[in-house]
Amino acid sequence: TLEGHTSSVRAVVFSPDSKLVASASRDGTVRLWDAATGAAAQTLKGHTNWVNAVVFSPDGKLVASTSRDRTVRLWDAATGAAVQTLKGHTAWVNAVVFSPDGKLVASASNDGTVRLWDAAIGAATRIFENMFTSTLAFSNDGLCLVTDYGFSRIDANLKMTQQSYKPLLFVKDNWITSEKTRLLWLPLEYRPSCLAFQENLVVLAFTSGSVQVIEF
Repeated sequence: TLEGHTSSVRAVVFSPDSKLVASASRDGTVRLWDAATGAAAQTLKGHTNWVNAVVFSPDGKLVASTSRDRTVRLWDAATGAAVQTLKGHTAWVNAVVFSPDGKLVASASNDGTVRLWDAAIGAATRIFENMFTSTLAFSNDGLCLVTDYGFSRIDANLKMTQQSYKPLLFVKDNWITSEKTRLLWLPLEYRPSCLAFQENLVVLAFTSGSVQVIEF
């Protein structure tokens, strides 16, 4: 039992090597814990409002956190030192993820934007408008950004391709769709309460408690 936060905990994640646990709280802090002993390792202080999300970089050296204070912050996992403060969002930041190579950070905000940042220098490299999403991930090859709308491809210049706002797989009008092609119609009993996409998989979750995975 990891005790120390003074308000509710909103997110928790293991480091890639499973040796650390990071937790994000409404008390404005991120805490790092030794997973084997439960001992407190670091307390990351700097956010001025709730911390909504936390994630480790693929190599486990950095921690990224997002907050209602409209910032994304990068921390040194070993020392707890602040590394970068990524500013630009104009509303709460709800999700954050590192690219597979750890060079980019993507963040999603209630301001309707997804921003890509250079993790080394903290500079914004690209802003995608009109993307209200609570889901945020990179594809395994780092070439696509995964949101509630499905997959959006990123080219080598960190720009969305011409089809960027027509994700590779998404659901529209009760159809699972790939760009303009309707692939599968969902009858009433297969219309989900929430869903997720991963490569060529669609996961549908239902109010009944069941989950269905469809592969294309």
